Amino acid sequence: MRALFYNIVLSLFLSFSSFGQNVKVEKSPPQVIVYNSNTKTPFSSDELKKLREVYGDALSSEILNRPSRVLALKEILRNRVVIRKVSKPAAQKPCPLLSEVPLFDAFVSNLTRDKFFDPKTFNPLKYNFPFFRRGNQLFRVDQTDYFISIKPQHYNN
Repeated sequence: MRALFYNIVLSLFLSFSSFGQNVKVEKSPPQVIVYNSNTKTPFSSDELKKLREVYGDALSSEILNRPSRVLALKEILRNRVVIRKVSKPAAQKPCPLLSEVPLFDAFVSNLTRDKFFDPKTFNPLKYNFPFFRRGNQLFRVDQTDYFISIKPQHYNN
């Protein structure tokens, strides 16, 4: 009798546990990354200077010898980071400050923040921005009217 009771309990347990595993999880299909046509040209001297500043001696092994990383970094530098000056920054929605973004110093330990912000020479690779997060990212440059917008990897040009 006791064995029959355990068999019934075990059967019920197994039926409930297998029932819970029949749930289908719908995943969105992976999106194809479409790179802008300007990523076909080689890195400019200015871009190489920015890369060298961040990757130091590891530039060749970490970036230049890896075609997918070359393409991704060209896309970031040329198309996805936009710096704009806003005439009424107080009207802008609140966003993180550039000073709150940590430096990306994994390869160059003595990397430092710029003392003054110059949009023409700004190196976004120095900062650990969420380049591969979904959606647009917006950051304000401390004590200025400049905002840094990072477009998502999957966007329509």
